[in-house]
Amino acid sequence: MSRKVITCRDVMNQRFAIVDGLTTVSDALRIMNSNNYKKVIVKKRDEHDEWGQVQLSDIAKHVIAKDRSPDRVNCYEIMAKPVISVRPGMDIKYCARLFNSFGLSSAPVIDNEEVIGVVSYNDIVLSWLDYLDSKHDE
Repeated sequence: MSRKVITCRDVMNQRFAIVDGLTTVSDALRIMNSNNYKKVIVKKRDEHDEWGQVQLSDIAKHVIAKDRSPDRVNCYEIMAKPVISVRPGMDIKYCARLFNSFGLSSAPVIDNEEVIGVVSYNDIVLSWLDYLDSKHDE
């Protein structure tokens, strides 16, 4: 019996916003806070550029800990770039291995050079649990 493949597209979430690199950390925080997001994705400047991301932990490390003003720091100054991303069709078992290998807790899902979602360990584990529950019901 072959197991059903659960892909990143199956489990991804929409808990992110896409911002420009010149967005201030204050503005990014407002977006994150009002939507209960833990990250913003920083858009590419052109087709040769790469996606970036700013997580709450980046703000804590690079703005709060260094006593910098969030009104005077732009996202591009503290973002992680390039981000490690995943394909929508990737099996979540490989996504979980990738996260483990690189110490990630989430990654953008990119299809045709566009961010279509974000997948996190939480999304992977909860969908896997749903899958296991459905197997018990058979």
